[in-house]
Amino acid sequence: MLLYRVFLLLLSPLFALALLRQWLRGREKFRDLTERFGARLARRPRSHAPLLWIHGASNGELTAARSLIEEALNRAPGLEILVTVNTVSARRMVRKWHLPRVQVRLAPMDFRPVLRHFINAVQPAALVSLENEIWPNRFTLLKKRGIPVIVAGARMSERTARRWSQMQWLFGPTMRATIGAVTRLAAQDTASEQRLLQLGLPSDRLLPRMNLKTTVEVQSASEEALAPLRQHFTRDTTLLAASTHEGEERVVFEAFDLLRQTHPDARLVLAPRHPGRGDAVALELARAGLSYTRRSRGDLPDSAPVYLADTLGEMALWYQLAGLCFIGGSLTPRGGHTPFEPAQFDCALLHGPHVSNHIAAYQALDRIGAAIEVRDASALAQAAARLMSDPDAAARMAKDAHEALAPLRAAQLRQEAFWNVLADLPKLQALA
Repeated sequence: MLLYRVFLLLLSPLFALALLRQWLRGREKFRDLTERFGARLARRPRSHAPLLWIHGASNGELTAARSLIEEALNRAPGLEILVTVNTVSARRMVRKWHLPRVQVRLAPMDFRPVLRHFINAVQPAALVSLENEIWPNRFTLLKKRGIPVIVAGARMSERTARRWSQMQWLFGPTMRATIGAVTRLAAQDTASEQRLLQLGLPSDRLLPRMNLKTTVEVQSASEEALAPLRQHFTRDTTLLAASTHEGEERVVFEAFDLLRQTHPDARLVLAPRHPGRGDAVALELARAGLSYTRRSRGDLPDSAPVYLADTLGEMALWYQLAGLCFIGGSLTPRGGHTPFEPAQFDCALLHGPHVSNHIAAYQALDRIGAAIEVRDASALAQAAARLMSDPDAAARMAKDAHEALAPLRAAQLRQEAFWNVLADLPKLQALA
């Protein structure tokens, strides 16, 4: 652990510069920066109700965990919950939920003095950390104080596991201490579970697997929001590129250019994973010679073939307007984003080869032809053209996707083994 602390100390000037950059760009306010260091954090009286600390990285993780949070509130009417997040947008999203007995703030930096102050003030009964949020100082300090650490929906890609293994010679003791601080862990899938066991997680600390994202139901967009857009899109000939990352948009643009040779009426809705990349994506569109309008500027689609949907919180709109959905994060080695959301809205699903984040779901889809894997622009264009030419086939794919994903959705978040672990904790027995 000492080497990790020294490493963090050496990197602290870079962290400071990164935070300063966020401030100078207007993405965070000065009080947001200080919140990461525990500012404006009053100490809770010991007489207060038990507090469960739930941490998730950003919007996707917290959206997936909302049902977990609501279940905890329902089970324990006296429980308080503190949600911590890594991004300002996720904090804003959780605040808009207006859940009773739930507070949200930016997560403390993984520096020991910051964490000591945070833990002393908050006095959590336990930490539930979501997916791949595994922090050495946070976990080991909680263990030292006898505060349980539960990881829900733990995800570890092959790439991450390989990096951890390669750094064993340097950070081996830190990794072992961090993994050793985990009280219980529910992996997202079998592969993640095996990788964590190989990295030293004792098998008796495993809980039944849970994928938080299988329980997410996205709220449909209102008719008021849809009405101004519907006249510009024909669902059978609209392709949505959802949650794309750097390196993927260029492939999508090339595919769309090929697609328009056979389907000149085709439309593309491009929704980058990080809307802050809107300017960069717009520059790529200009370089590709594609005419576009831009959601973040209040533009309507009009006659431009591409609509750049560079806003947050509007994915339901695009799922409802597009009959075909290419799922981003899958053409580059990022593990792919969830297929559950577009499948919910009856989209025909297309994806790249990198789908390790939801491998069981994609295997189930591909097994019965409920999704199409594409590896390059030509394959994406051909698949989209085939489905646009045969809307009945696209509809069958969407129907089959529901069938393929149903068994995975059936493994609902309310797993008694997970809740029983929390209920066994002295300060959280109201969750029983």
